[in-house]
Amino acid sequence: MKRREFMAGMTASTIAGGMANLRGDQPDHGDHAAHAECHPTYATIQDAINSPREKFAFVPAIYVGTKQSRPDYMATVDVDPTSPTYSQVVGRFSMPNIGDELHHYGWNACSSCHGEGHRRYLVVPGLASGNIYIVDAVDPVNLKLHKTISGAEIARQTNLSTPHTVHCRADGVMMISMLGDAAGNAPGGFLEIDSNFEISGRWEKSLDGMNFNYDFWYQPRHDVMISSEWAAPNTVKNGFKLEDVEAGKFGHHLHFWDWSKRKIAQSIDLGTDGMIPLEVRFHHDPDSTHGFVGAALSSAVFHWQKTGGEWKANKVIQVDPVETEGWPFPVPGLITDIVLSLDDKFLYFSDWLHGDIRQYDISDPENPRLTGQVWLGGVIGHAPAWGDRSLTGGPQMLQLSLDGKRLYVTSSLYSVWDNQFYPKMAEQGSWMLQLDCDTDRGGLKLNDRFFVDFGAEPDGPARAHEIRFPGGDSTSDIWV
Repeated sequence: MKRREFMAGMTASTIAGGMANLRGDQPDHGDHAAHAECHPTYATIQDAINSPREKFAFVPAIYVGTKQSRPDYMATVDVDPTSPTYSQVVGRFSMPNIGDELHHYGWNACSSCHGEGHRRYLVVPGLASGNIYIVDAVDPVNLKLHKTISGAEIARQTNLSTPHTVHCRADGVMMISMLGDAAGNAPGGFLEIDSNFEISGRWEKSLDGMNFNYDFWYQPRHDVMISSEWAAPNTVKNGFKLEDVEAGKFGHHLHFWDWSKRKIAQSIDLGTDGMIPLEVRFHHDPDSTHGFVGAALSSAVFHWQKTGGEWKANKVIQVDPVETEGWPFPVPGLITDIVLSLDDKFLYFSDWLHGDIRQYDISDPENPRLTGQVWLGGVIGHAPAWGDRSLTGGPQMLQLSLDGKRLYVTSSLYSVWDNQFYPKMAEQGSWMLQLDCDTDRGGLKLNDRFFVDFGAEPDGPARAHEIRFPGGDSTSDIWV
């Protein structure tokens, strides 16, 4: 489905709302001078790869689950190696409330609406509070609150809670995966917010076949969206328990949705090899049907593609558990994040418990080839220090530069699970590091000039989570 066909398939009311935004009916959105200051989107993937190097990175800093009774905040990190403040937090914007648990977030516009929308506002949900903050990021160092959409109002209007993944669409609507209903029970659904940051309602027309919710990615040329499964909010907020796995309270399915009909067309049960499939990554090439998902608990990566009109998935990478002193069971790698380079050549993932980051050449998607590995903490015996600072925790959230040459990593997963598996993180905070990626032959190398210690923040140790750049990145931009 090409852009024109995609746009033609949207409802008249949705297009009208998007066009009102483009005409400038809303002052903040329609100011053409402000548009000139907005961050870039890209007509093609190659344009993105060739764009200027990132100079700032946004990172949520989280106080939920620590001794600090303070609001979470968005930190702006200087990632320009020519800057005198390189590898430092140069901006801090606190949320208006305590207890949000900022987690994953996105933009009001990305390359899916190139030429039709403008990347300016960060859409920042609170996983615990359900609040969604619209943050004006036109000046990356001086973020400003544009609007708050309360979790209570979302629950009242849509019976949804626990916002997770944010993606914009080509029609100007923002879509957010919601992990639960208003009471915190599965399966949740998908929330729509229009271009004026008003609640539109729910996206899905049917929840038939849906067990749990987590991440999603759409590929409109194939009229498909894929979603993954974690667990109900009421399950995960109490920490990880093996008895919950045995009781079937964690997901192991991939769902392939009919994008036009807004209902599940096919589900694939990944079985015991695919327990807790989290981040889903389609190829960036919008013509491709290939993609990957990391199954956290099973520590496996599955590859999917469409063959003969049907979606199929098979395991292509397995990280074996390791017997470790003090653990009652072999420690799984716990694959918690995966990223694909924009040219769809390399896949990266983090093993949060083992403590390593891996790089695979996926030129042949069905036969990934390990090309790089770096150890950064973990619990199985690989725990390097950075000067006099030990690396509490393991590598977790990943973000790759648009040219594929720099991989950034933070160490916090989710406050309840952080406190369970890495209890020192609440007192010591987490960290942010950067790896250099060899995009010719493959390979990873730790950048010894870059280290952001979120344990040394002015208001006390904080947890760092998802990373984004003002000019876009490898997990927020979709081409249609």
